[in-house]
Amino acid sequence: MRHNRSPNPPQPCMLTECMSIIAGAWAPNVIWSLRAGPRRFSELRSDIPPISAKVLSTRLSELEKRGILLRHVRRTSPPSTEYELTPLGEELIPALDGIVQVGHRLKQLQSADTDLAGTST
Repeated sequence: MRHNRSPNPPQPCMLTECMSIIAGAWAPNVIWSLRAGPRRFSELRSDIPPISAKVLSTRLSELEKRGILLRHVRRTSPPSTEYELTPLGEELIPALDGIVQVGHRLKQLQSADTDLAGTST
């Protein structure tokens, strides 16, 4: 058996810690939608069409508790609520950009594999 030459992750594992912050269905999409500035609940629902109101509400609460976003209740008539990223939440943007770039490359590889499989007959 070969030895793993990767350094041991620090304890607690920061990779696990960071991934737990963006865990949950649609959490990365919510962060992505807030990258350009504050959004209201209805705007986020429009930004992420497949998400249900219940799941969006749950994700927003979780991300707020984790320190990723802030919730602002505006004293308007009717009252409105806006969400925005905290400085910590903004630090996740480059990581999400990297994941998206790798996702594009993976999709290209899968497309190339599919094309090759279709032409080998």
